[in-house]
Amino acid sequence: MEKIRPILKRVLTPVTIMLVPHSGTHPFRIRVPFAGIAFSVLMFIVGTAYVFTVSVRTVEYYRMEEKLSFVTSQFLEMKSTMHSLKVAEGEFKKLFALKSKTEVLEEADFVDSGSLDMEMLKAQISEAMKSVTDIRKYVFEQKNLYLATPTGWPATGHVSSGYGYRVHPKTGERQLHTGVDISTPRGSEVKSTADGIVSFSGWTANSGHVVVMEHGYGFSTAYAHNQKNLVKVGDRVRRGEAIAVSGSTGMSTGPHVHYEIWENGRHQNPKTYLAGR
Repeated sequence: MEKIRPILKRVLTPVTIMLVPHSGTHPFRIRVPFAGIAFSVLMFIVGTAYVFTVSVRTVEYYRMEEKLSFVTSQFLEMKSTMHSLKVAEGEFKKLFALKSKTEVLEEADFVDSGSLDMEMLKAQISEAMKSVTDIRKYVFEQKNLYLATPTGWPATGHVSSGYGYRVHPKTGERQLHTGVDISTPRGSEVKSTADGIVSFSGWTANSGHVVVMEHGYGFSTAYAHNQKNLVKVGDRVRRGEAIAVSGSTGMSTGPHVHYEIWENGRHQNPKTYLAGR
């Protein structure tokens, strides 16, 4: 007890704090126990440390929030891309599950560390998207080529005169027949055998009413001896649409459709095209 008494006396000894104002008025004196000053200093240190700790945690919180926001956006982007890939994959599976190239083109219409390596995943998805884009482009081009390629018969009937050299039924001369004659009843529909645009629709002395169409990819077709043309120059026509009515105009011995196919400026035998490529 004798040892503690001096310590208590020193702690409880008051300390006078003098405040001297610059206005010249009398100074203020404040008597505060030494223990009170020590306690105030201690509280200041503790408070400062607490504020510093809270500030650091606040900064870390905002950093974590920013990082979480970034990862969330990346995840949503990946999710969207993967969905696109799955949709594209489904489309291509549907396309290539069909039985023939013709059906494919007819149907074509035109996504252990415990953490993700986002850059690697993005690179793989980018490569996958490029592959999907290439496939889409290929199918699109093949479909356009298919639509531009003459396929099937321009009219219902039978071939009365084939492609090649023959004796002309009117002149009696042997000459090259650059198309096929399809015998069909007068007034039958004459249909385009490929998508294209009409480049000529008019009258010629030997062939009567003629329709010529350009299809792209080097293909052109001609339909002659029509009773009446139903299209004019510049009209866009789809495969299977009627472009004329069959007849026997020009130098003709009976109602039929003279049908020609040209590829890259050279006439072709329509036989293989009538059967469908």
